[in-house]
Amino acid sequence: MEKAAHPRTARPGTAHARTARRRRVAGLIGVLGALLALMLAGAGPASAHATLDSTDPAQNSVVATAPQAVTLTFSETVSLSGDSVRVLDPAGKPVDTGNPSHADGKGDTARVGLNSGLANGTYTVAWRAVSEDSHPVGGAFTFSIGAPSDTSVSTTALQGAEADGLVAALYGTGRTVAYAAFALLAGVAAFVLVCWPAGATRRPVQRLLMTGWTALLASTVAVLMLRGPYERGTGVGQALDLSLVRTTLDERIGTALAARLLLLAAAGIFLSLLVGQLGQPPKPATPAAAAPAEDEDADAEAAELRALEQRAAERPQREARLGLGVAWLVLAVALSATWVGADHASVGIQVWLALPLGILHLIAMALWLGGLASLLVALREGVGAEVVDRFSKIAFGSVAVLAATGIYQSWRGLGSWSALTGTEYGKLLLVKSGCVVVMLGVAWISRSWLARLRSAPAEAAEVERAEVPEPVGAAARSEDPVRQAQLDRQRAATASAGRERGLTPTRAGLRRSVLVEALVAVAVLVVTTMLTNSPPGRVAGEIKAAGTAAGAGSTAPAAPQTQPGRTVELKLPYDTKGRTPNAKGTATVTLDPAGTGPNEVKLALDGTDGKPVDVPEVQLAFTLPDRDLGPLPVALTPAGTGRWSGTAQLPLAGTWVVSVQIRSSDIDQTTPTQQFKIG
Repeated sequence: MEKAAHPRTARPGTAHARTARRRRVAGLIGVLGALLALMLAGAGPASAHATLDSTDPAQNSVVATAPQAVTLTFSETVSLSGDSVRVLDPAGKPVDTGNPSHADGKGDTARVGLNSGLANGTYTVAWRAVSEDSHPVGGAFTFSIGAPSDTSVSTTALQGAEADGLVAALYGTGRTVAYAAFALLAGVAAFVLVCWPAGATRRPVQRLLMTGWTALLASTVAVLMLRGPYERGTGVGQALDLSLVRTTLDERIGTALAARLLLLAAAGIFLSLLVGQLGQPPKPATPAAAAPAEDEDADAEAAELRALEQRAAERPQREARLGLGVAWLVLAVALSATWVGADHASVGIQVWLALPLGILHLIAMALWLGGLASLLVALREGVGAEVVDRFSKIAFGSVAVLAATGIYQSWRGLGSWSALTGTEYGKLLLVKSGCVVVMLGVAWISRSWLARLRSAPAEAAEVERAEVPEPVGAAARSEDPVRQAQLDRQRAATASAGRERGLTPTRAGLRRSVLVEALVAVAVLVVTTMLTNSPPGRVAGEIKAAGTAAGAGSTAPAAPQTQPGRTVELKLPYDTKGRTPNAKGTATVTLDPAGTGPNEVKLALDGTDGKPVDVPEVQLAFTLPDRDLGPLPVALTPAGTGRWSGTAQLPLAGTWVVSVQIRSSDIDQTTPTQQFKIG
């Protein structure tokens, strides 16, 4: 009868478990739905780097008299330097007064004065600024006084937005080291607080903490010094220019770096408290008096008294861990904000959501990667399976947060599926995703090793530390150098033997898999740094890729040779991957007379059936990659359905790249490009 009752009593529990699972699934779906709604609610054109919206004089325009100044208006606030805007005459000589400033105090503008008595001809404006997300941007355009003319501008005069190669490499390395150091500092501290408080007494753990703090301090100073040369495209010799450092401190990223240095001072105090508080063993409880063996009530009372005394002895350390944990959280959030507040998350759409999610992403990264470094040391020190279990739970939560915030950041930065393979940002994102997948695969192997460790009670227990006997008296320090060397070797061998006792075959296998996971994490940090330095936009990346292919003589189709004075027609097939009738067709660009100087440009969009199609937005630009000139946009005037016209100033001969940005709907967009030769 009792056996028959068991199935009936199990059914309500099973039904309750199923109901609980359904509720969890429904809750997960609800959270995902809310996240999707938030993403779609703010959908729109994402702002990444600053773009040039308008100029005065207008681009490619012809003015009757010489203007007194040149004014540029950008899509967002920009920072300026003494040579951010330069104006060059047809002979390549500067004709501006220097020291550009914001027009009427507006942060999204740049204005530079011009010399008086300028002659007729075509003038080139080269500009360089720092966008609100702290990335340098640049470009050039032309205007003419009286009538257009031929112009010759030197390559050094038209500096693009690219930094000096050595400065860019050092700057990127500094940013990568800063990410890794933050992960080490925050992750190891969290591991000690949550998983292994006794680790605060171990020298290897203390070395990890100090390495993270020192590396973050050094890399922050290096980035601060290199920021000025990086923005202006100058050499590494300008890193010690205090005027550039002062200018950097006035920018958003400079303020963030200065705040990070102040926070590191507080972090140094935190580390001293962490080691000082948790590094002290808890006070042993006072043993209770032994009760007579035959008095069971007295035994129970004594056991309860011992438990109370034990909890009382451990209470100071629990309170210290709680206070240190709150301090860690404040420092981790504040340090993360010094990155997030000066990068892609600080501009564009849904800034109110991108900023906190960016902070969560960085903290989750630190918990996972810094915890891996701590686990490597802990396994060598012989920790038990309980410590590894705690970190396994933290790592699982960190990965979940990384996945959720990473998906949002990818959507926000890309804007379309085509950008995954059509831009440098998208390709780097794919590489990072691949590295994370590899890390998850290795983490799964680590969990299998952990399961083996749990199944072996002899190995799962924590290995006691081997006490190294210290010589006493006169033997503590021998005057004989040979004898002293022998004593040192004995101490080192004893300490090493104590560590190696914890490396059983299962522990060694787990440590190897964690080591591989940590090495892949380094690659993730490198790719992350490259992502933060890359513009999320599609158009700039595609034009740059086309320009690189032209300069390198890659397998791209040969650029058609134009003959001066004759009309050239360029056909650019396009496909925005949309479902509207205008999503696929051919863009035809006609240049007349296809030579240096002013050219009449006509643009025609035809669908797959050969009939004209209209689109919500179309932009046309020309770039000369070999001379770092452009993109030079063309102001288009509608001339009927699917037809536009305008004037393009092509000041130099060479292999040009024409790009047509076509948007067929709110989310479907593409930018076909084609090369052609002038002269």
